[in-house]
Amino acid sequence: MDDLTRHLAAYAAGAGFDSLPEPVVQAASLRIVDSLACAIAAYDCETAAIGRRLAYGAVSDRYAGRTLGFGDRTTAEAAAFVNTCMIRALDFNDQYPSGHPSDCLGALFALGEAAGADGRRFLTSAIVAYEIFIRLNDATTLRQQGWDQGYIIGISTAAALGSLLGLTAGQIGEAIAITAVANVPMRNTRAGELSLWKGAATAYAVRNGVFGALLAAEGMTGPERPFEGIDGLWQLITGPFAIAPFPGEGGEFRTGEVNMKYWPVEYNAQIVVWAALQLREQLDWRDLTAIDVATYSFTVSEIGDGPERWDPKTRETADHSLPFILARTLVDGSISAASFAEAAFLEPSLRPLMAKIRVHADQGIDALYPATIAMKVAATTADGRHYAIDLRDPLGHEKNPMQEKDVRSKFLAAAEPVLGAGRAMSALECWLRPAAITKLPDALGLLDGAASVR
Repeated sequence: MDDLTRHLAAYAAGAGFDSLPEPVVQAASLRIVDSLACAIAAYDCETAAIGRRLAYGAVSDRYAGRTLGFGDRTTAEAAAFVNTCMIRALDFNDQYPSGHPSDCLGALFALGEAAGADGRRFLTSAIVAYEIFIRLNDATTLRQQGWDQGYIIGISTAAALGSLLGLTAGQIGEAIAITAVANVPMRNTRAGELSLWKGAATAYAVRNGVFGALLAAEGMTGPERPFEGIDGLWQLITGPFAIAPFPGEGGEFRTGEVNMKYWPVEYNAQIVVWAALQLREQLDWRDLTAIDVATYSFTVSEIGDGPERWDPKTRETADHSLPFILARTLVDGSISAASFAEAAFLEPSLRPLMAKIRVHADQGIDALYPATIAMKVAATTADGRHYAIDLRDPLGHEKNPMQEKDVRSKFLAAAEPVLGAGRAMSALECWLRPAAITKLPDALGLLDGAASVR
């Protein structure tokens, strides 16, 4: 086992609730509730429905998986896939530059019951996923080399699930090795016109991480040196790297650095919505002749480049289109899941306004990223008036964090239409304090509000 595999496995196996500071418990608890809100809001999404149809009727005696919102039991891998599809479908879940660590939670929701875990163990395992994801993401820079976030999601899932199941450090190391060598996804997932796969790719990575962990739990061994060995990650893709120290090794807990989303759009578009709302207060969008958006390069590449961003044909492209999100918010005065219905993103009357929008990278704003999220919008109206908006760190950014009241509102808005007001409130109060949960099946049962798909 190479040093990096051993290091990751030792952290996951050794993590315990009693070593967690209260601010970290609170940060993780809010992100768990936030992820549940995203999942419930998308319980009927197409990717999850596809997964449920494939999963129906397959129940493992040893590791039965549970699907969020439905309570169906199926295989662990299938349940983890479905759960993560729901968490990801609306692009409403939390974000750390280049990925979404909350995707890993789909596996923990699936296997928490089978693991016999209580809320303290569940919460600890969630933090393991976040802390490993952040460090590997920072060290590998895989996104910049054309590889997708699912690589790190899979490894983080395998390690976190090992923690949840109480596997030894050796078993978790094997799970990491199996997952690391077998799953290297391409970033083509997020290029050009986007498909349903955009919202399911990390669910697939979670599924694979789950299978790797369960194989290791039953005695499967993995390659000895997946990162540092011959034809390993270092040699083939990244070159050698070192991860930042974990808590207990002189490092800080970093779960609280993961940004949350106030609006149901891709993270780099959060500030776009706020800019559109400010601009809307100052002018009538019908009078606009030009809108210039200056931002950081990552935003340009993610949501502001390519002809498909100005003429989205799929929901997945629309929620990764800066021109669409800006124009839709200007016209409607808000943005919601309904803004990405087919009629909304195909609306012909919106195209002329979108055509007036130009997007470019700004060197000064680039220099601030990712520590600071900034955007400048300059607008001109038909009578020659000029408007300028300069924004930084939208609500949900680690420097401007969403508070419990914000997460409460987000959860209830998502859950009440599905669970009813009383049930939604009961689920919220339970999951806001996951460390106090003694019977995980009962807590998960509070989230069941949809009919099973046959």
